[in-house]
Amino acid sequence: MLRVLAVDDEPPALEELLYLLRADPRVRSAEGATGATEALRRIGGAVDAGPEDPSAIDVVFLDIHMAGLTGLDVAQLLAGFAAPPLIVFVTAHEGFAVHAFDLKAVDYVLKPVRRERLAEAVRRVAEQVGERSASVHDAAADQVAVELGGVIRFVPVDDIAYAEAQGDYARLHTSSGSHLVRIPLTTLEERWRSRGFVRIHRRHLVALNRIDELRLDAGSMSVRIGGAELAVSRRHTRALRDLLMRQTGR
Repeated sequence: MLRVLAVDDEPPALEELLYLLRADPRVRSAEGATGATEALRRIGGAVDAGPEDPSAIDVVFLDIHMAGLTGLDVAQLLAGFAAPPLIVFVTAHEGFAVHAFDLKAVDYVLKPVRRERLAEAVRRVAEQVGERSASVHDAAADQVAVELGGVIRFVPVDDIAYAEAQGDYARLHTSSGSHLVRIPLTTLEERWRSRGFVRIHRRHLVALNRIDELRLDAGSMSVRIGGAELAVSRRHTRALRDLLMRQTGR
């Protein structure tokens, strides 16, 4: 469901465009701006607020000929944003198409706007937004953001040998060190179950493929991961042993 900002300095044209956009079932919301300055202010606020904020904008349907800054000027300014919304140009002039696509526009719709042509533009936008969301989701699944000395770093999940509960936080242990993140261990367990992580204790979540040894001593079990030896609680002992036996084919 798309969140749309339509920009046109001619109120009748803007109202017609908003009417058509709001009638499309793929559009969650469509708001209007009557000039480039207002549009940039709203887009800047939306980008600063983040993609989950109610003010977020997925795509801007942008007129080219406007008083002051043109739609092409706006697109050039948006190109400098870290994560700008997509752009569809809506104009009565054919001559700017090449420049528009040089600015990475998704589509170029000529006025007067036909419902069917606008629907095709919305389809193209929805497709790109879906691809962008999938890419972001995959990247988030593969990495964990950690803060180190005021700098945000991204640690690959595949580098993590085990995680240790520390209240509402978890300490992630890698071969090169450890990182504290404000994520409960239960949340990491749910996220990483499909990636081969298993709970062995209320305090520890481990990557199965990083276990070097399984040790039994007087009825208690522990695992060795690198230089660390971690206890396995009784409630997790059988499940862990079965998982490791299946993993080694025994």
